[in-house]
Amino acid sequence: MTRLVADLTTRLTDFEPLQTRHALADRLARIASATDGTNTLSMELEAYVLAARLEEIAEAANARLQAMTSDRYLLVHSHEKDAGRRGRLKAGLSLRILDTWTGTKRETSTLSGGETFTTSLALALGLADIVTQEASGRPLGTLFIDEGFGTLDEQNLQDVMDVLDQLRAGDRAVGIVSHVAELGRRIPSQLRVIKQRNGSTLRPVVDADL
Repeated sequence: MTRLVADLTTRLTDFEPLQTRHALADRLARIASATDGTNTLSMELEAYVLAARLEEIAEAANARLQAMTSDRYLLVHSHEKDAGRRGRLKAGLSLRILDTWTGTKRETSTLSGGETFTTSLALALGLADIVTQEASGRPLGTLFIDEGFGTLDEQNLQDVMDVLDQLRAGDRAVGIVSHVAELGRRIPSQLRVIKQRNGSTLRPVVDADL
C-alpha cells in the first residue's frame, strides 16, 4: 500500500505541469475561436488576420476610389457584421462606405450599380498594389476588366478611365471587355467581336481604323 501511495503521489506531481499547460492551451484555443469572454472583439483568429489584411487593402483602394468618385467616397473597415448579408459574414470582415459629402457611413449594399462597380474596381486595384508590394515591387503587368462600364454615368466613366489611363502610363496593360460605345472612342487598340450567322470572328482595330 505504501508503495502505491508513493507511486500515486509521484504521478500526481508529474501531472500538475501537464494540467497547467493544458489549461493554458485550452484558454488560447477558446480565445482563438472567439468562445472566451476575454476576446473583446468576438473575432476568430482567422478572421482577425484576414481583417488586418482587408483593412490594408481598403486603405490602398481608397487612393483610387477617391479619384474615381470625385473625392466623395472612402472605404472604412468595420469590426461589425454586414447587415446586408444577414449575419453570414464574420465579424471584422466588413466594409462601410463613408460619404465625405454628408459625413455619414452606410452599408456597401446601398451603393448603386455604378458605385458598386467603381468600388469593386478600386478594391481590385488596391489588392494588386498590396500583392505588388509583397512581391518585392514586382508589378502585376496585366489587368482585365469584364463589363460594368454600362452602369456608369458620363462623369463616372471619365473618372474611371482617367485612373485606368494612369495605370497604362505606368507600363501596365489594361484590357476591357465592354459594349459601351464611348469606350470604343477612347481606346485606340481594340479587338472587336463580329457576330455572323455561322459564328463570330475577331477583327483587330488600330488607331488608323478609328
